[in-house]
Amino acid sequence: MVTEATRKSLLKVRVMDFVTSTAILPLLFGCVGIFGVFKLLQWIRMKAYLRNAVVVVTGATSGLGRECARVFYSAGAKLVLCGRNREALEELTKELASLATKVQTHKPYMVTFDLADPGAIAAATAEILQCFGHVDVLINNAGISYRGAIVDTTTDVDKKVMETNYFGPVALTKALLPSMIKRRQGHIVAISSVQGKISIPFRSAYAASKHATQAFFDCLRAEMEQYEIEVTVISPGYIHTNLSLNAVTADGSTYGVMDKTTAQGRSPAEVARDVLAAVGKKKKDVILADLLPSLAIYLRTLAPGLFFRLMASRARKERKSKNS
Repeated sequence: MVTEATRKSLLKVRVMDFVTSTAILPLLFGCVGIFGVFKLLQWIRMKAYLRNAVVVVTGATSGLGRECARVFYSAGAKLVLCGRNREALEELTKELASLATKVQTHKPYMVTFDLADPGAIAAATAEILQCFGHVDVLINNAGISYRGAIVDTTTDVDKKVMETNYFGPVALTKALLPSMIKRRQGHIVAISSVQGKISIPFRSAYAASKHATQAFFDCLRAEMEQYEIEVTVISPGYIHTNLSLNAVTADGSTYGVMDKTTAQGRSPAEVARDVLAAVGKKKKDVILADLLPSLAIYLRTLAPGLFFRLMASRARKERKSKNS
């Protein structure tokens, strides 16, 4: 009599014989090999795309912008570093020169200007184009955050946030576009936020500026397709930077508090590497966030009623904690 254990053993043997005696195993290894070759070619193409590319980074003196400067420099890009603080830019340039890299590097140029000053954009654009003669990749990273209740916030604060986060990047992008269109080559990157896709309480000005950013660069992507110009919108979640410390409040003063969510956010170096990969792979729209924020984006579309109730509950809890 054949026992149950014997039958199972025989079945296993037959399955293994079938796998090894047919084309299944070679086919499996072949698929793995093809996938490996595909990933290798993708990596080589990304490296070639970024090596010697002229990359402009705004807000390069701190946080994500500083880390983007590091990873793009290490990839062999020709950097134009932009920011308001000349001394901080010089410090970053010296830091980059000390990095040990596996590729040929290029001494970065520095362009100092305030993105929130509309009158400074034209002169800054001319200076940027003088550095290497053209721009391959523009990374619109500079920005400011906000904390406050809508009823307490002056319109001047709303305008300030929009000027820095939206109108400044839009003006710089428009100023550089003609040279890209003429060459039929270029890549525009907008560092947005998860809050460009969903809105959370007491972040109205910031979320509004990022929603506007998402809409503008989505339109730009469609319009620039005929000129073969790439447009990438990157939406990170919380990043451990000084963004909340430097945030503007309802009355225009500096927030000066490191939020718990910000303190627990991803490191800017990690996010910068993801930005590098997204640009190298010419991705269109990228969300760099944990599971819950990513789910919230879909919840806003698929179950808006539930999403609104959750946000209202969050507002009550946050208001209660501030008043306690």
